[in-house]
Amino acid sequence: MGPVLAGVLQLLALIGALALAYVPLGNYMAKVFSSERHWRVEKWIYKGIGANPDTEMRWASYLRGVLAFSVAGVLFLYLLQRLQGSLPGSLGFSSIEPAQAFNTAASFVSNTNWQSYSGEQAMGHVVQTAGLAVQNFVSGAVGIAVAVALVRGFARSRTGELGNFWADLVRGTVRVLVPVAAIAALVLVACGALQNFSGIHEVGQFMGGSQQWNGGAVASQEAIKELGTNGGGYFNANSAHPFENPTPFTNLFEIFLILVIPLALTRTFGIMVGSVKQGYAILGTMVTIWVGFVALMMWTEFAHHGPALQAAGGAMEGKEARFGVGGSALFGVSTTLTSTGAVDSFHSSFTGLGGGITMLGMMLGEIAPGGVGSGLYGMLIMAIIAVFIAGLMVGRTPEYLGKKIGAREMKLAACYILVTPALVLIFTSASMALRTPPNSMLNSGAHGFSEVLYAFTSASNNNGSAFAGLNANTDWFNTTTGLAMLLGRFVPMVFVLALAGSLAEQKPVPATAGTLRTEKPLFTGLLVGAILIITGLTYFPALALGPLAEGLA
Repeated sequence: MGPVLAGVLQLLALIGALALAYVPLGNYMAKVFSSERHWRVEKWIYKGIGANPDTEMRWASYLRGVLAFSVAGVLFLYLLQRLQGSLPGSLGFSSIEPAQAFNTAASFVSNTNWQSYSGEQAMGHVVQTAGLAVQNFVSGAVGIAVAVALVRGFARSRTGELGNFWADLVRGTVRVLVPVAAIAALVLVACGALQNFSGIHEVGQFMGGSQQWNGGAVASQEAIKELGTNGGGYFNANSAHPFENPTPFTNLFEIFLILVIPLALTRTFGIMVGSVKQGYAILGTMVTIWVGFVALMMWTEFAHHGPALQAAGGAMEGKEARFGVGGSALFGVSTTLTSTGAVDSFHSSFTGLGGGITMLGMMLGEIAPGGVGSGLYGMLIMAIIAVFIAGLMVGRTPEYLGKKIGAREMKLAACYILVTPALVLIFTSASMALRTPPNSMLNSGAHGFSEVLYAFTSASNNNGSAFAGLNANTDWFNTTTGLAMLLGRFVPMVFVLALAGSLAEQKPVPATAGTLRTEKPLFTGLLVGAILIITGLTYFPALALGPLAEGLA
């Protein structure tokens, strides 16, 4: 079997598995966030945190819950790292330095999971499990909660109430992420992933030195790392490490975990707003972009330009032989079109255009299908932009799902789509203009610029992957990427929840002959076009200086 055919078959198998999970998982999540019954374990949690899950919240109260919980998470994780040297199970590792501890705390709480450290050489068992793994669950649940609040904004009328943040957070964690992650962890263990709490082992002598590795609860963290679109690896090599991702089957299974909840949430959305076809329209947009990016990536990485690539059957530099070009291209696109950031190959070693594709996937806003929750609310914001454009074309007040899109709604949507590009371009330009930050670049020229652009694109969009040629463990990059992660995560949430509150207060507008049918393929095409045009106009100059210049050289 040729490598191209193997890549295509992997793609088809993945699409089949996602199709089988789409309806049952989407229906289940709709029931989870519509149910009025509380599980016993959930009641214990509510009692422990002093929350009343039956109290409805307006958007400002919902936002205060999101921010208060996230601030507490940053402080707890920061202190846990600073005290690591005094904790049991630290494996002899010292406490993390302040700048790096801040960066890591901001990273995991914001669902970015950017790592400026080597996991197996810096973090002990307590920090990995009680700190990082816990944030993998709850940061993903926060994203789902905000998405559900926006969906309620469309579904409800003449009220500003969006549900209860604490109930949505607990249900997303207890009823969705924990059970699915537990099953996924068992699959990974059965396939050879590591799961223990062993210490550091010396495994042999190599070229005059010894090789050491430490164990850990790798499979369980790997499962939620992918399922919650987190991305932070237990080991520095991330999902290229055989302890995290042992076989081609686990590689495909991990891609499935990355995509399954963001895609199924479109079904949840359709059920909650009372029109499954609306969910299919959003799904169609996500799948169209994802399949297009996968095809483009495979073409660029299989292109046999030069004798080395011809001999290897593709661009094999930086890729695991057990996954090949097809599996690596599929993983790379899926992880950068979501907010996962996990890698099974090194994106810096992709072809010039291939590296640009991973960057462009993040620049779209990671909405195809995006992160758990964040992908859905990002796509719904773009849908509002698309109906506004359509309204301008025909001279009609735009409507979406029976709600008028007026000046207030458009201002909030516009602010949402401007936040992350501003962070990316401002921090990148500052890093290139100052004297010290460029010293962190491994390469010069277009590729070196791409390393810096990729770093802030990844941080601001809460992805977490890196070009792997940039030394990000400096005070400048630890601080600036940490700020980019926090601002890129929580400032857009302000606009999403304010928009949800504004929509929930409206009364439904009856559909007429002039209403744009947003469940039709025509709207899906309009939405895809709007996303690509807006992203292209925003980022083309930066892309032209980096990956495009390198790819066309």
